[in-house]
Amino acid sequence: MTANTQPRVLLFGAGGIGTVYLWLLSKKSTTTAVCRSNYDVAKKDGFIINSSIFGQGIHFKPNVVRSCEEAASANTPPFDYIVVCSKAIPGTVPKWIAPVVTPGHTAIVLLQNGVGIEEEYRTAFPSNPIVSTVLYLPVTQRPAGVINHGETEGIEIGAYPSSAPDQHAKAFTRLIQSAGATAVLHEDIQLIRWTKLLINAPWNPICALAFSKDTDVLESYDGAPGVIEAVMLEIRDIAVAHGYNITMEKVQFELSRAKARIPIHAGIEPSMLQDVQTGRRIEVEAIVGNPVRMGKAKSVKCDRLELLYVLAKTLDLHLGRKLDA
Repeated sequence: MTANTQPRVLLFGAGGIGTVYLWLLSKKSTTTAVCRSNYDVAKKDGFIINSSIFGQGIHFKPNVVRSCEEAASANTPPFDYIVVCSKAIPGTVPKWIAPVVTPGHTAIVLLQNGVGIEEEYRTAFPSNPIVSTVLYLPVTQRPAGVINHGETEGIEIGAYPSSAPDQHAKAFTRLIQSAGATAVLHEDIQLIRWTKLLINAPWNPICALAFSKDTDVLESYDGAPGVIEAVMLEIRDIAVAHGYNITMEKVQFELSRAKARIPIHAGIEPSMLQDVQTGRRIEVEAIVGNPVRMGKAKSVKCDRLELLYVLAKTLDLHLGRKLDA
């Protein structure tokens, strides 16, 4: 890429979040999207984005392909960024994106949930920079091709590992900021990952298993807020054991945000609940399994989290069998 050339970006996973950021990046980049389940709709009609921040009824028709092999066969210059916005299912995405990763050149940007997700990319692509991010973007895609985005947008960015050179993280931050996103660069993104896990680790599996929004869970039983807080505290204890300090005040703040939505009937459908509703597999390892293993490695008590892992893992296996049938 030269100073007079737009960066070339391939987005892998054009769900709700991916499509919003693809639309933004298309303002400053040459973009291509790998679409899977929504390929036919995206190819024929593109996307409609309804956003409380960016506007309603935005029609966006990107260049789409069915696979990374198809993108690689176009015989175009190498991609500068591969932006991964698919579910964090271990052992899958690195092999799928391999055809479009140019060793020593392509930066791999992970727009994925959870902790402990980056190492498999580092192992698969040892000469490529890894940029890790944490997202705050409440969004749904229902039906396919129609994106509904709420009133929050933010992306936290850092190099992986934190000791790695950060020029690619800085460059991606500047790029997405110039496109209109709210982006912040961090020296160590892992603290931000653990902090978001305070929200994701309890709410995602519980809402998916209960088939309910977060506010419905809180209203189900007087002791429900205490259960959610207990799971959050286990996440905090695991994070602290790994060197990332999260205060009790932060735990209480995150719980209070959900409580505040009850009077205004503004419950949230976490991503796992959306996946279960549409019969897709869930990010059980990234959000629940990895924290449990990391807790046990430090002898941190995490009984509630481990129970959620067993239940969510069972649900994920059930969803996987249905998809394979």
